[in-house]
Formats: sequence, structure tokens, C-alpha cells
Amino acid sequence: MRVVLQRVSRASVTVDGTVIGRIGPGFALLVGITHSDTKAQVEWMARKIAGLRLFEDAERKMNCGLDDVDGSILAVSQFTLYGDARKGRRPSFIEAARPEHAEPLFDHFVATLRHIGLDVATGVFGAVMDVEIHNDGPVTLILERE
Repeated sequence: MRVVLQRVSRASVTVDGTVIGRIGPGFALLVGITHSDTKAQVEWMARKIAGLRLFEDAERKMNCGLDDVDGSILAVSQFTLYGDARKGRRPSFIEAARPEHAEPLFDHFVATLRHIGLDVATGVFGAVMDVEIHNDGPVTLILERE
């Protein structure tokens, strides 16, 4: 599992001209699932993200988490995170999980975040989406669980 996390002032996702997910301050998550990923791994990742302290306190140190700032999450499935462009000019996506494996795990990831108590907006799995991310900081992390 691979997640690109960006701390955002706001983010949204639009499908076919309609905004289907929107958040204020929080995390925008671009989520890639590979063949070997399991429910246990996506649960670990959800807990890891929920516990991150990436927001500044009064002393401008990253000591505050999503709960401290009333933050939300926008989670977007993105198989291209497993693109391999080392050879040739067209990336290979062979490491990205097939939709029948990836979609249930992505849904479980979102459900786990919600079970933890976080407000989570999403895109539409497999759709062509317009994702608007207003990176705050900028703060960007790449998280992986193998």
C-alpha cells in the first residue's frame, strides 16, 4: 500500500462536473493498492494516518493531529501510484492491484478511518476525477506499508 499524503487547507474531487467530495483543513490522501495488500495492512495505514501530528501548535511545531484542528480527510484511489516508468516512455501498471482486489481494500481503508472517528470524503473508485488540492505548507509525505 502506498499513500501520498498532503496537508491541505482545502481539497475537493469532482466527477462529471459535480463536486462529490470536499473538505476544509485536513489531509488529502492519494491511495495506491498493490496485489499483496491485505485488510491488516490497510488498517495499519489508517491508524498511522489518524495518529500523525502534522499541524502546527502555538509554537509553530508540528504537534497537532486531525482531532486537534477539527480536520477531515479526502481519500482518492489512485492506481498510478504503482506506475513504473524506469523503462521506455509508457509506464507499466503491473504492480497496481486489479479493481476487484483494490476496491474492497480501499473501501475498508475508508471505513477504518471513519470507525476511528474521522470525517472522510472520497472520490468514485475507477472514475475519471478532477482533484483539487490546496497543499498547506507545503507538507507532503509518502507512506508505504509492505
